[in-house]
Amino acid sequence: MDRGTERDTPAGPGAGHGSVMEATEPGRVPLAVVLVDREGLVSHWSTGARRLFGVPKDEAIGRAALDLLPVSGALPEDQGTSPYGAHDGLGPGLGPSLDGGLSYPAAGRARLTAPGSDRVDVLWWAYPLVGPGPERLLVLAVDADGLRTGDTDGPFERIAPGFALHTDFPGSEDLARRLPEILPSMSVGESARIVAQVLELGYPVLEFSQNDRVPVTPDWGVARRAERKARRERAARALAAGEPVPEELRDEGEDLEYAAVRERLEFLNEVSGRIGTSLDLSRTILEVSRAVVPRFTDVAGTYLREQVVAGEGFPEGVPDTTTLWHRVAVEHTDEPGRWDDVVPVGEAMPFPAHTPFFQCMTTGEPVLVPRISEEMGHAIAAQFEKRDIRPLITGRSMLIVPLKARQVVLGFMILLRHPERPVFNDMDRVTGAELAARAGLVLDNARMYTFQENVAETLQDSMLPHIPPRMAGCDIATRYLPGTLLGRVGGDWFDAVKLPGGRTAFVVGDVMGHGLNSAAMMGQLRTAVQTMAGLDLPPAQLLRNLDDLAQRLGDTYLATCLYAVYDPIASELRLANAGHIPPVLVRAEDGRSELLDLPTGAPIGVGGVPFEAVRVRVEPGDRLVMCTDGLVEVRGEDIGVGLVALCASAAHPAASMDDACDTIIRSLNTCGGRKDDVALLMARLNGIEPDDVAEWRLALDPAEAGRARAVVREQLHDWGLAKLAAPAELMVSELVTNAVRHAHARPVELRLVRGDTLLCEVDDDDHELPTLLGTGPLDDVGRGLRVVSTLSREWGTSRTKAGKTVWFELTLPRR
Repeated sequence: MDRGTERDTPAGPGAGHGSVMEATEPGRVPLAVVLVDREGLVSHWSTGARRLFGVPKDEAIGRAALDLLPVSGALPEDQGTSPYGAHDGLGPGLGPSLDGGLSYPAAGRARLTAPGSDRVDVLWWAYPLVGPGPERLLVLAVDADGLRTGDTDGPFERIAPGFALHTDFPGSEDLARRLPEILPSMSVGESARIVAQVLELGYPVLEFSQNDRVPVTPDWGVARRAERKARRERAARALAAGEPVPEELRDEGEDLEYAAVRERLEFLNEVSGRIGTSLDLSRTILEVSRAVVPRFTDVAGTYLREQVVAGEGFPEGVPDTTTLWHRVAVEHTDEPGRWDDVVPVGEAMPFPAHTPFFQCMTTGEPVLVPRISEEMGHAIAAQFEKRDIRPLITGRSMLIVPLKARQVVLGFMILLRHPERPVFNDMDRVTGAELAARAGLVLDNARMYTFQENVAETLQDSMLPHIPPRMAGCDIATRYLPGTLLGRVGGDWFDAVKLPGGRTAFVVGDVMGHGLNSAAMMGQLRTAVQTMAGLDLPPAQLLRNLDDLAQRLGDTYLATCLYAVYDPIASELRLANAGHIPPVLVRAEDGRSELLDLPTGAPIGVGGVPFEAVRVRVEPGDRLVMCTDGLVEVRGEDIGVGLVALCASAAHPAASMDDACDTIIRSLNTCGGRKDDVALLMARLNGIEPDDVAEWRLALDPAEAGRARAVVREQLHDWGLAKLAAPAELMVSELVTNAVRHAHARPVELRLVRGDTLLCEVDDDDHELPTLLGTGPLDDVGRGLRVVSTLSREWGTSRTKAGKTVWFELTLPRR
């Protein structure tokens, strides 16, 4: 487009024709630009409009568009062949497009009939606008005479508005860049809104050239001269019926067939390019809906089967009257909100057997209804309880197309055209079926991706533990990040296991490789670690046993693992490492962070390599940071750089544990070169104060059960937990009685720990773990653990070096 539309040229109809040609470069089209509001009044009148129509801007703004655009009819029959091609009669008058009924793009050629002026032929384009703004119609017009090259017999370049996406005449400009220049009085936001709507149409409205002399818009965009229209309709009917085209219509029929096929292929190719840009199911659904409105239809409602929406497996069986169909999108050109209350997105409903929708979903074939009659409208409306849909559908043309993949109907689209628009025909049925087939494949790809994502997420969630944020003497926060969006499962894991004596075991591991195999290996190793941790094995011995297990499972089982045991009463960590990156300890006293110097050891599965454990003293408030190498390792860089960055980010002050984890992730996970999974575990080691721990040694005497009840009652009163005294006494009595009965030589040890819960532990030197048994009315044993199981918040047993521990917890009363 040429910015000559804004040049100051002489006013008056047809004025300055010579100057237009002199100022216009070949291939550039100076335009008149007019905006019409919802009342039919002019809201914008460009300088080009003043030059072409002869009305100053201050007189045009606010006046009826019909009064200012005095055009009538198509070019007369005696005009002959024009230099713009053989289609003299293309296009109705511009006037009918300004009466408020236009709901789809239109274009034409008309004659300017202002009195006292030379006759001026005008090419015009009209585009309806929707949205919150007041504008209803954008009209572009050009003096056709200004398109002459000076040689009426010479070739002519294609003529179309510059925003036609695949128009290739020299000098074509991008409307998104040029329209704000043509409409300087408008705000940037308003210009951008109009540009977006016009570009959404994405179709050249008229096309003339020496070789291509047919319109490339759909039939509903440009009317034809009555005589040629009648001849082509006769040829089209013959083609649709599979009959030979009569000789007198053969050229016209071949021309129509060529134009129609080309139009169809162009439309389908463009739609194919606009859908499937994402594997996100919701976005794909919107792309499919918006690809056909308003080009092919005025309303598009998309319905999908329940399993497809849920991202589940492929739906089985032929749909029936009980099948639920979810309305996932409704796109239309009606006024905003008109469809929202009657057919809201998200609603699920079945369809009765007598409806055309049921016919489409069961046969998998398109269903064409040329016009929805009053009777059919009433039948369809009966499915919508307390909502009258008839005004929205009656009198419209309807095409229902199935969305299929692998011969299974995933859903369908209901396409409706406005009553004033030509009805769907057989060519539209074929086009709609092809469109639906392509959309079905795209939707199925998105569905399968969503299904795989759900499977991966479910598997990963089942593999990774749900660790409570608080355990005895410590606060915990964790993070897991998949290495890639397409590989949501991997071999990285973390864990926290409750141990006797108020201790907690922290684990971070990394199985070599990615994907489901690594995840399966990780699940086996993690389960083994949990089991051995429950046996209270020392860290080095646990890694030794895990290495033996990995070798028995197979040669492919290789993993790194870091295992740490925190004792909040003794304020110490015991750690052992199997080829893993070292942990970071952040000191609460001065905020200093350090990598703990541990014997590295070989990865799990190598075999024959000893593991060593170290003890590290900690203070309340210190933080332990354990992670996998995916967080600190970048391909092509030394891992030491990442470890230094880990120390620096771990030492950064944070308001909470979650904030501290997020700070580390943000600091280290910004490089695009990171493709590995990331597991991060952070624990704040709060410790347990000596005043919150009480211990007693009890002789192997049945009478000690009474003493145990007394000391527990007294201690709980001292701690202000008198409400827990009765159940605690009863359960302690049962556990001490059992311990005294089964112990061999060592005294029984009783311990109370006050933390987030009340923990009670009873130790003895018998290695056989008690089990919960069913008891009958006459049984005299087995009732103790049943009492503990009933009254406690949680209870358990574990082996120790010296024997076993039986423990229970009680919830602290609210203060």
